[in-house]
Amino acid sequence: MNNIERRNNGMIYISDDDVFEQQKRARRLTQKINTMDRSDFKGISEVVKELFAKSENAIVNPPFYCDYGFNIEIGKNFFCNYNCTILDVAKVRIGDNCLFAPNVAIYTAGHPIHPACRNTLYEYGIEVTIGNNVWIGGNSVVCPGVTIGDNVVIGAGSIVTKDIPSWSVAAGNPCRVLREITDDDIEYYFRDRRYDDEAMADMKRIWEESSDDSKFPFGK
Repeated sequence: MNNIERRNNGMIYISDDDVFEQQKRARRLTQKINTMDRSDFKGISEVVKELFAKSENAIVNPPFYCDYGFNIEIGKNFFCNYNCTILDVAKVRIGDNCLFAPNVAIYTAGHPIHPACRNTLYEYGIEVTIGNNVWIGGNSVVCPGVTIGDNVVIGAGSIVTKDIPSWSVAAGNPCRVLREITDDDIEYYFRDRRYDDEAMADMKRIWEESSDDSKFPFGK
């Protein structure tokens, strides 16, 4: 079994010349994204669509970095802010309507703990899965093998080493669940700041125009 096959089967492998050859495509495309006119939103979006294995209406603010691109599957309406790094040695699956703040890093890549093994240049990749409607705060790191559920908020500066259940606010190093997201959160956009009536009415309009479920799920 060659090293590409080993990597694709979730086995430990060495980045040999054939592996590096596969990385050339992503390096060309990310260089293109990162050196384009930053106001060319349409052009950047077209290269982003070419880079990822799957995406729909993805917005990426350069600079952006990844290893392969073809291992990144993104749902609808992904927004990724500046200086994101995704080490997609293994699959990275991201759901619909996800938001990444600046400096978010998703790592599927890892190296052996023992230095004798690590110095042989063997490495590995373990998949990362992120659900729908997830917001990951700035300077956060998601480590190999992690699954983040739907409707989760990850606080800024978090190091996510273990799975995070759906409908959770989680933060810290290591990241841990702080509380559940409930209907008590519906009327507030930041701490004790409530939505005004005009914004709430507009959100209701947007929801009804864009959602298959015509019933607006929040607001009085």
